[in-house]
Amino acid sequence: MIESLARALKQYTERQIGVGPYLTEIEGVGILRSDHPKPPLHMISRPSLCIVAQGAKRASFGDTQLEYRAGQALLVGVETPSVGRVFTASPDAPCLVLAMELDLALLRSVLERMPAPPPPDGNCGSGVLIADVEGPVTECALRLMRLLDTPEAIPTLYPLIVQEICYWLLAGPQGGEVVRLALANPSQGVIAALHALRQNYRQPMRVGELAEIAQMSASAFHRQFRALTSYSPLQYLKRMRLLEARRMMTANALKVETVAFDVGYESASQFSREYTRMFGASPKRNVQNVLASQALA
Repeated sequence: MIESLARALKQYTERQIGVGPYLTEIEGVGILRSDHPKPPLHMISRPSLCIVAQGAKRASFGDTQLEYRAGQALLVGVETPSVGRVFTASPDAPCLVLAMELDLALLRSVLERMPAPPPPDGNCGSGVLIADVEGPVTECALRLMRLLDTPEAIPTLYPLIVQEICYWLLAGPQGGEVVRLALANPSQGVIAALHALRQNYRQPMRVGELAEIAQMSASAFHRQFRALTSYSPLQYLKRMRLLEARRMMTANALKVETVAFDVGYESASQFSREYTRMFGASPKRNVQNVLASQALA
């Protein structure tokens, strides 16, 4: 079945213009194709399900490093910085990934309606996991690809396919882990603090302030925040700022000093040091590399 999904993804990408990621007619569903291994890519991962039909990828979330191959999927249950890398791909056998938004509310709704829901995994893990999806989930993904040939049926059938995917993820071999991810709210306070951090990342924020938002002690908040995102609050804030800075420089050709202050740094030199440490090149050189790779694409 996974080979059939790979063929469907390959055929779809071959009909598209340019290189991916390819957005489909279904909102929130895209296809990633890589004909060659790719260097690490820093990004903000949002709640999603990424099914590998061919090839292999790695994803890093703080100290958590995950590898997933054909027949497996990466599930992300929380918005968090990450580093992704394609490491198995070739023109004859490109890395092919079906990526779709993961609706945690729908996942919880399906869980509540299951007559015998799996118990949640007892481990306090991060908001990401790798699941084996050979079987029913792959069959659903293949039907989703076929649905693209009949756009008029998407509004009616796509919601049903998504619900079925949620069911099989919960009923699958990693069901307990999926339940934990669906309920991955050590407390709603941590989620509230996470939202506050994302919305106010330009402003100086101390762990104590975030702990107050979460209505927790600083130590408990720090521990649960790290368990959920794989980063400490300050690491999360720094990566948010640097990723936004790179986006601003590549999209608007802004000067390093301007961007540094715009994203909350008080010192352009400190910004440049931390940017270089994260991306492996100075801001100016890194932006030149990004723009050059976009031009070649």
